Amino acid sequence: MTAAVAGLVLSLGMIAPSAMAVDPGAYDIDSASSLQVVVNKHRPLNPATYVPGQLVRVQGERLRAEAADAYKQLAKAAKAAGVNIMPISGYRSYSQQASLYDSYVRQYGQATADAIAARPGYSEHQTGLAMDIGNASGTCALQACFATTPAGKWAADHAAEHGFIIRYPAGAEATTGYTYEPWHLRYVGGRDIADAVTSEGTLEAFFDLEAAPDYLP
Repeated sequence: MTAAVAGLVLSLGMIAPSAMAVDPGAYDIDSASSLQVVVNKHRPLNPATYVPGQLVRVQGERLRAEAADAYKQLAKAAKAAGVNIMPISGYRSYSQQASLYDSYVRQYGQATADAIAARPGYSEHQTGLAMDIGNASGTCALQACFATTPAGKWAADHAAEHGFIIRYPAGAEATTGYTYEPWHLRYVGGRDIADAVTSEGTLEAFFDLEAAPDYLP
């Protein structure tokens, strides 16, 4: 397609600019330090105890520098629209995730724990690229009903504009292996790829990966 034809196609609204620019094969999804690393029940971090090189504090939580900058812009844009988004949980170390997961196993049993929390070494929070968000009021914190709140609605509509995706969308449990989490944002490196992943539904679908409902032995 020539530049002139491409410009005409775009001007007519026949294809989104990001759809032309994003090639799944251009991204590193294996390196723990990659902004596009895919972590799920089939794909642990390597090494399992990976620690991001630079973490920046955001209202008491921590994210990798790139994700922190994007998150600050997201929160600023939301506030300008009259929505106050609060960070609930950002970076968690291997040991912190182990403690959280073990507490869920004791409380709910392993099957339920595996549906609502990652095992240590398999968590997006350990990458420093994930942030759980909430409303300033605390309404529906870490619950599916968060999707119906001001912060939940705004995030669903605008997160991709700032490079984030809703990592565990409704109806994708058989692909992601986790229950619906409208509060779990994952930074993927920019608006183009965030738009493309959101259109596909999940990182697994975008990168044509095997579904991950269960942990590999």
